[in-house]
Amino acid sequence: MNLETRKEQLDQRIINAVNRIGRQPAEIKLLAVSKTRPATAIRSLAALGQQAFGENYLQEAINKILQLADLELEWHFIGQIQRNKTAAVAENFDWVQSIDRHVIAERLSAQRPESLADLNVCIQVRMSKEAGKGGVSKEDLFALAETIATLPRINFRGLMAIPENTSDRDKQRLAFREMNSLYKKLKTLHNTVDTLSMGMTGDFELAIEEGSTMIRVGTALFGPRPKIQP
Repeated sequence: MNLETRKEQLDQRIINAVNRIGRQPAEIKLLAVSKTRPATAIRSLAALGQQAFGENYLQEAINKILQLADLELEWHFIGQIQRNKTAAVAENFDWVQSIDRHVIAERLSAQRPESLADLNVCIQVRMSKEAGKGGVSKEDLFALAETIATLPRINFRGLMAIPENTSDRDKQRLAFREMNSLYKKLKTLHNTVDTLSMGMTGDFELAIEEGSTMIRVGTALFGPRPKIQP
């Protein structure tokens, strides 16, 4: 299946999901997760109208940003952030979705070049206790949000979450529903908040049904990642 067909099928699945609950397709932003994908694939998808791309690995992402500098793309950093990498993130991305500590937010604010627009940021919330997953705890979320909202050169946009890796659809739905509840509460406290980034290839329809405004999709767009040979 080629890229254009996969994009058309994904667009239709989004339409079907919003129609089931009376939402509009325009309410859902599609972030194409392009980590490990070549710049040529991103260019081809951009030619089909996709503008927003998400990357996890900093150096790989910067290389692609440079290769595609002739295109007007929107770059989101969605990986975990090390303290010594905040300057490069602040200088090269339009969005950062994976803030989970005060120090990271403060460094991004201080290191955002004045020549660029304010950096759009989301707080990553830890939805499960799975090892290796980043995110602030639900208990500490609102204190972190208060800090971020006061920082210069930062535009606080909302929340991002990665649900537990499970085939239990009811469990997934409940997790998404809880995130939407946190998001709605945050919106009452901060008038810049308008983004709930949750849902990936395997669960984005559930996420849309439970209030997601941005889905992060890789495989359903680009196809399966090639297996690394031993």
